[in-house]
Amino acid sequence: MKVGVVGATGMVGEVFMDILERRKFPVTELRPFASERSEGLKVRSCGREWPVKSLRDGCFDGLDLVFFSSGDEISREWAPKAVRAGAFAIDNSAAFRMDPDHPLVVPEVNGNRLPPRNEPAIIANPNCSTIQLVVVLNALKKFGLVDVRVSTYQAVSGAGKAGRDELLMQLSEDLSLGKVDLALRGHGDTKSAAAPKTFPHEIAFNCIPQIGSFNEQGFCTEETKIMNETRKILEMPKLKLSAFTVRVPALNSHSEAVWVTFDRAVVRDEVMSALENGPGIRLVTQRQPSDYPTARMASGQDPVYVGRVHQDMNDPHTWLLWIVADNILKGAALNGLQIAERIF
Repeated sequence: MKVGVVGATGMVGEVFMDILERRKFPVTELRPFASERSEGLKVRSCGREWPVKSLRDGCFDGLDLVFFSSGDEISREWAPKAVRAGAFAIDNSAAFRMDPDHPLVVPEVNGNRLPPRNEPAIIANPNCSTIQLVVVLNALKKFGLVDVRVSTYQAVSGAGKAGRDELLMQLSEDLSLGKVDLALRGHGDTKSAAAPKTFPHEIAFNCIPQIGSFNEQGFCTEETKIMNETRKILEMPKLKLSAFTVRVPALNSHSEAVWVTFDRAVVRDEVMSALENGPGIRLVTQRQPSDYPTARMASGQDPVYVGRVHQDMNDPHTWLLWIVADNILKGAALNGLQIAERIF
């Protein structure tokens, strides 16, 4: 197959290059695309190096598939051009997710929504936090979902290389300047020497209850994405769902605390069996008190991990779950490649 990758030098693009090779995707030609300043660089994938190109008219001619991971505006302009050139456009931006004319797909959940391979189209790749949530909710859907509440704890890699580098820079400078002890004692200048640029506050040794901008109701864009996209993917437009998102100083992998309420009481064996057999899920059974998934455990791994499964003390219809997944892998690049594998 002939494959293009828009945003090839970004964090998600680099992982996509890696998993093309790791999953032995049958690539005969690879065209990496990035900004003009990256043109001429070479990236390695599928056993050889490929020169980076910039986007221009005709650049998608002859391709079967183009993976986009470069922002809403670029996707809006160039994804339709890829389709007109005869390629499937799998888009990791938010540009087409809620458009009723384009499927929003997690293959384990609604892969049946994908068009046949002879009908090129734009396929929207969901938000990273949405993907890991719906993989689990899909396994529990048969019990009658009536209410879902989720609080996310999202790694800095969700903001790309700039987010990762900002955390590492602040940590390095805070430790070298001895500001950690001052912060613990509650006095002194505790602001990081490296001022925040990617995040609204210092992320080192901190938690920030904001991802994106706020609307009039007080929800930030990451929260509205989770709520709207989940309903669309599960085909449950009236599902009661509320989300609260927090950026935390983890390098990679997003974690979620989830309260799931069913329309009937469900016994533990039923819930555990559904999760154990759910496609794409790795259930971590709590045989010892510390047996549960963590961000570091999930980083670099394909599955969506679930642990700390327990029934609410005050409501037998409600169960609590802890969900963790690599937001760059399953939350972006891997899910996109799985879409392509399903189509072709």
